[in-house]
Amino acid sequence: MTDAIPAYDAAVDAPKHHHPVYDYDSGPPVDRGKFAIWVFLGTEIMFFTGLIGTYIVLRAGSPSWPNPAARLAVDITAFNTFVLICSSATVVAGLFAIQNDDRRKFNLWWGLSILFGAFFVGVQVYEYWHLFAHDMTPNQDLFWSTFYVMTGFHGAHVIIGVIWLAAVYVAALRGKYSSKDFVGLELAGLYWHFVDLVWVLLFTLVYLM
Repeated sequence: MTDAIPAYDAAVDAPKHHHPVYDYDSGPPVDRGKFAIWVFLGTEIMFFTGLIGTYIVLRAGSPSWPNPAARLAVDITAFNTFVLICSSATVVAGLFAIQNDDRRKFNLWWGLSILFGAFFVGVQVYEYWHLFAHDMTPNQDLFWSTFYVMTGFHGAHVIIGVIWLAAVYVAALRGKYSSKDFVGLELAGLYWHFVDLVWVLLFTLVYLM
């Protein structure tokens, strides 16, 4: 009597294939603060896009739109724009300094950023004061209405930015930030760069075109 041939157990004898397991939810961690600031900046982009788009439509529909150079101090505002652009450069330099734990340079560059931002606000306040003193108010015509709305909203954002830069600066002076923890400075810097970029667009549209 021949021995029974054992049944082929595919579950046992079959070669095992190891397939890689993909975890699609895994990945580099995303800082909540950075995610929040990008979402916030996205809403701000839509807000200013609406303002700029409305300005372009209104201007295109008005054949008698005045020459901005005849109404505005373009030279002074151009210098003010240069100062604001410089503030973005000093913010970058300050962040680079703290990443290298060079607090002396950080204090210098970040402090200059705050001063440049405050200077920009001061010049804009002076411009408003001068315009109002000569009865160039928002209710005069469409040009002044759009001018004050666009530059006014931007000016408010600059004030918020200066306060934010100053707040993190004080925190840095107390030793909060270092090469291992500088996210708070990055968030303030992102907002400040956004404010600067928006102003370059507004200055070009409102003062130069």
